[in-house]
Amino acid sequence: MEDISLVTVVLMLPLVGFFPLVFVRSLTDQTIRWLTLTVSIITFGASLLLLRNFDSNQAGLQMVTDWEWISAGSFTIRYFVGVDGISIWLVLLSTFIMPLAILFSFTSIKERPRLYYALLLLMEWAMIGVFIAQDLFLFYVFWEVTLVPMYFLIGIWGSEDRIYAAIKFFLYTMAGSLLMLVAILWLGNEAGTFAVPDIIAQIQSGELSFDVSTERLLFLGFAIAFAIKVPMWPLHSWLPDAHVQAPTAGSVILAGVLLKMGTYGFVRFNLPMFPEASRDFAPYIAVLAVIGIIYGAWVSYGQKDVKKLVAYSSISHLGFVMLGIFALNSAGIQGGILQMVNHGISTGGLFLLVGMLYERRHTKLMSAFGGIWAAMPLFSGISLVIVLSSMGLPGLNGFVGEFTILVGSAGSDVLSIWFTVFASLGIILAAVYMLYMFNTVYMGALDKEENRRLPDLHWQELWALIPILIMVFAIGLQAGYFFDFMDNSVSQLVEQVSGSVVATAGR
Repeated sequence: MEDISLVTVVLMLPLVGFFPLVFVRSLTDQTIRWLTLTVSIITFGASLLLLRNFDSNQAGLQMVTDWEWISAGSFTIRYFVGVDGISIWLVLLSTFIMPLAILFSFTSIKERPRLYYALLLLMEWAMIGVFIAQDLFLFYVFWEVTLVPMYFLIGIWGSEDRIYAAIKFFLYTMAGSLLMLVAILWLGNEAGTFAVPDIIAQIQSGELSFDVSTERLLFLGFAIAFAIKVPMWPLHSWLPDAHVQAPTAGSVILAGVLLKMGTYGFVRFNLPMFPEASRDFAPYIAVLAVIGIIYGAWVSYGQKDVKKLVAYSSISHLGFVMLGIFALNSAGIQGGILQMVNHGISTGGLFLLVGMLYERRHTKLMSAFGGIWAAMPLFSGISLVIVLSSMGLPGLNGFVGEFTILVGSAGSDVLSIWFTVFASLGIILAAVYMLYMFNTVYMGALDKEENRRLPDLHWQELWALIPILIMVFAIGLQAGYFFDFMDNSVSQLVEQVSGSVVATAGR
């Protein structure tokens, strides 16, 4: 193992910008903005090097750094980080989204910019840490740190009910996190280590085993925390409030990356560490996922606030991700991982578009618009592509992930074909509410005087949207390239889940 890997370099780069923002008081507001953007772009560039050096033929962890961090008695907590095919694209998603959120904030954030941009860099550091941590305690530290900057981003720069939304977000996620902490402590005590690969190896060899009730309780300890973060129905009520009240960059980061921490947690921890419980709970989680798909789509259609519509659509889209994960086969899990990335790109793009409209009209009500294509043709054309990608139009990124998930759920040996049938309704409903929103906001007569003077995109907004467009087409047209990176790691995961169950059944 290397002493300092490229993974560690990518993790630490956001702190290079964070500390000057905190301690160098002479920086001007303009310098603060450009320093933050520069650091985030360099971090994204370093993550591209991570991708370039990644060997897709290997299933295990790569570019690992493993140091002893805390040693107390029989417990050793390690700074243990690395990437594999499950996490590589989520690290890239984190570093991809952040510069776009920062660039948009140049014109929208006027108050307390030093604190604002410092919180964004702290958030990026913690998000990357969540996806690369291979020690359960280290993972928990990064997981909890992400709560702090998002709490302040909503509470300070949010809309009218920002304090209520920030507290609700914090309490919901903290409550789930405490259950996960109990499960982590119990598991670490039994295994004698917090290192995830070591725990999985003990489970695979039979050195570490649980009775049925214990494994189910441990599964639920992690699962409830992750389900709140996703969020799965019926643990979703914090999400619309957080999205609607958050500043645009906060909504982009929340939808683009933070929600994926929940779905990633199921793949990284629940499936390989609790394989029997994963199979036992798979049909029940699939039921909640399908309810979320249909419920999120149905409630989206009833919204008058365009930002709330996009927020509820996340519940529907991430229901597809959960369905794919708990199909417990390669197609479903790979589709779920890719759809995490797709949702981050498409829904992050939608929140950017909503933010651009809000900056012009200071309202999020769809009835305040109508016919804006005539006033903002470039903005509207880009909006159409992103809306279609969110709907899952063939040739764009959303289609590939949803199709692969449905293939996986249809071929699952733990789920009924009816899950696939009902989930497919979500695709139809997505077309209904997205086209309804697009028709209401963009099409028809330009009959409101205040909309006639709306300016089209300026250069900062355009540069925030162009990368979104590139990825929408890149994934839609070259999905095989993205699947290649995760194929071996996901195959190994499926073997761990099915192999452990078979081995246990044979004893």
